[in-house]
Amino acid sequence: MQQRLYLIRHGQTEWSLNGRHTGSSDIPLTTQGEDQARRLGEQLCLVRFAHVFTSPLRRARETCELAGLVASAQVDADLREWDYGEQEGLTSREIHAVRPAWNLFRDGGSGGESPTQVAGRADRVIERLRRLEGNIAIFSHGHFGRVLGVRWIGWSVQQAQHLLLDTASISTLGLDDKHANTPVLAVWNYTNDALRAEP
Repeated sequence: MQQRLYLIRHGQTEWSLNGRHTGSSDIPLTTQGEDQARRLGEQLCLVRFAHVFTSPLRRARETCELAGLVASAQVDADLREWDYGEQEGLTSREIHAVRPAWNLFRDGGSGGESPTQVAGRADRVIERLRRLEGNIAIFSHGHFGRVLGVRWIGWSVQQAQHLLLDTASISTLGLDDKHANTPVLAVWNYTNDALRAEP
């Protein structure tokens, strides 16, 4: 069976709503985030998953549970969010007020994880997943998910700055069997709102 990874970012939290960098802080979903997770379940129930993995952080586990996939889920510590160190809880504006040229994907978190360390985690996840068959659901986070996406297709961590990953989004990673099983991002950052017309 052709392998397809469904990368699901957790639903909205208070900090994601306010643009605060949320690494190891175990922030729960908002009421809207819970609703988003249930809507994800309505989409994901159409897919038969051979494997389900989730970050150990509460917001990802809650999303997995409300989406109806927690019963078969395995917790994978490598799926946790980037450790931002001193930037934890701060918005980009607050960080840039002190470090105007700061770029997470190039500089990492001060006292937290470097881009090389996060890439190493993503590469470990990919190595394990490539040994599996069938559809795989992965409940994870915004910045780590972006790194996982670029590492899947062999790009550098810094290229992840060009990919957005909204809360409660679904992305699919797979292989193009028509081109020597080349890794591809088949769908990226799909949300229920993606096809809504602009006001």
